[in-house]
Amino acid sequence: MKSKDKPIYLDYNASTPVAQGVVETMLPYFTEKFGNAGSDHVFGWDSREAVELAREQISGLLNCKPTGLTFTSGATEAANLALFGFCEKHKVKGKHIITCETEHKAVLDPMQALEKKGFEVTYLKVDRAGNIDLEDLEEAISSETILVCLMLANNETGLIHPMAEIEEIVHSKGAILMSDITQAVGKIPVNLEELNLDMAIFSSHKIYGPKGIGALYINKKNKVAIDPYVFGGGQEKGLRPGTLNVPGIVGFGKAAEIATSKMSVEPERMMKLKNKLENALGKIDGAIINCKHANRLPNTTNISFKDITGNLLLRKLKHLAVSRGSACTSNFVKPSHVLMSMGLSDELALSSIRISLGKETSDQDIEFAVNEVEKVVNSLKTAAV
Repeated sequence: MKSKDKPIYLDYNASTPVAQGVVETMLPYFTEKFGNAGSDHVFGWDSREAVELAREQISGLLNCKPTGLTFTSGATEAANLALFGFCEKHKVKGKHIITCETEHKAVLDPMQALEKKGFEVTYLKVDRAGNIDLEDLEEAISSETILVCLMLANNETGLIHPMAEIEEIVHSKGAILMSDITQAVGKIPVNLEELNLDMAIFSSHKIYGPKGIGALYINKKNKVAIDPYVFGGGQEKGLRPGTLNVPGIVGFGKAAEIATSKMSVEPERMMKLKNKLENALGKIDGAIINCKHANRLPNTTNISFKDITGNLLLRKLKHLAVSRGSACTSNFVKPSHVLMSMGLSDELALSSIRISLGKETSDQDIEFAVNEVEKVVNSLKTAAV
């Protein structure tokens, strides 16, 4: 049962603890096998072999060619590398990009920067469940469209976009398709060969690997090419130069290997826990489970509470580590851009929480969380009367 001194962690979409097996695999590469992967001697060779093994392990999880993977410091860097590298290289063909209002800031912020460079960006709207209209997508693609960038699964709501249908539309129109697959990797099967994405980005620390390492996938079969915008050293085929983070890459690979081994059982276990959670929380007066009937990740729920002060809700839930799903600064709290795009009011968006489950989440944790949320919500309603 839960200790009063240790909150229950229910924010696995934000980050995950590094798996013990991952830590153990990484440790020798800090001390014994510390060589630079670019060095031409046994220490460098050992490191280089470890990097290539990790590339194979990750490609095994995603069913893609190892040669299509470029290691970065995370999905955010990978997004910048892909967006700027591709758009600058292909701007002679056109300067129109399509994305969605509910994308992660790692994509939306570079899009705004590209607009300042003269590119035109169309931000597709979403419905109350967070879905884009595929007809809107098709109509938005023109002869000037060079890139469509849509995430596979939303980090706040867990909504899964119909990527197979999106891929068919985008490629039939002659555009390139990029996707942020960060939240989907390790939670549901992601088969890059079948999805036929041209580019994809993702991170290690979402799948029980270390922080500070991620990857950009480029589909070589589709002959996608980007220009580098960082220079020096020529590592990673010149796309991402700099000394490779060998321990991080090794950990990333091991985390991918573990995720592959658990893919047949873990999504189903997560779904059962989420259903138990939502069935109970949905009975609370004024509770709204966002995207309830949409296709979502098995571990993610986003729930709003009517007539509740959002700041108080999060502070009172001190025994639970959950996410508001909003961007915060030291002086100002803004409602989630994802929930606002879905049509929620400022007040309702601010009184929403994201609960994301992980491998350590148990039935007892769900029961405790339900009791805690119900108790806090009811107390806040009583105080407001």
